[in-house]
Amino acid sequence: MKNYNGNFFEDVYEVVKLIPRGRLSSYGAIAAYLGAKSSSRMVGWAMNASHSMPDVPAHRVLNRNGVLTGKMHFAPPDLMQQLLEAEGVIVVNDQVKDWQMLFWDPAKEL
Repeated sequence: MKNYNGNFFEDVYEVVKLIPRGRLSSYGAIAAYLGAKSSSRMVGWAMNASHSMPDVPAHRVLNRNGVLTGKMHFAPPDLMQQLLEAEGVIVVNDQVKDWQMLFWDPAKEL
């Protein structure tokens, strides 16, 4: 784990900014990387609060099964899928195809 600034939301944003284009992570993987394994929901709240920050690719963070559970926080709700598809990610019925192949785990990648 890298040392970030100690503000959980800001730390989440710093990790999310590192997710490569066309790759995806989960709320739980980011929480675990930041040493707060039981804080997946807080990562989700951080993602919901990040929509006014164009440099935070919140669309790349999904639930542990690759489901677009956060799509309702995008305006319009299909924007999350559109952003993923623009990066070459295939989404079928709100779930990412090839989730395991596209999954980016900060604990292994950083």
